[in-house]
Amino acid sequence: MYVCLCKAVTDRQIKEFVAGGSGSFEAVCKELGVATQCGKCSQLAQNIVDSAINVKNPPFESAV
Repeated sequence: MYVCLCKAVTDRQIKEFVAGGSGSFEAVCKELGVATQCGKCSQLAQNIVDSAINVKNPPFESAV
């Protein structure tokens, strides 16, 4: 689905960028242009980045 209409960026592009090594919302904004024009997509884009980071680096669970 399109996340940023101004820059025509999809959720898939954001997830692939994060999976490729980006670890921050700022890097996604800089590289893909998300949330750099009108800003309406910033919250959704941030949520997608956070989810993609959690998939890439799941939280540590103790084996207690």
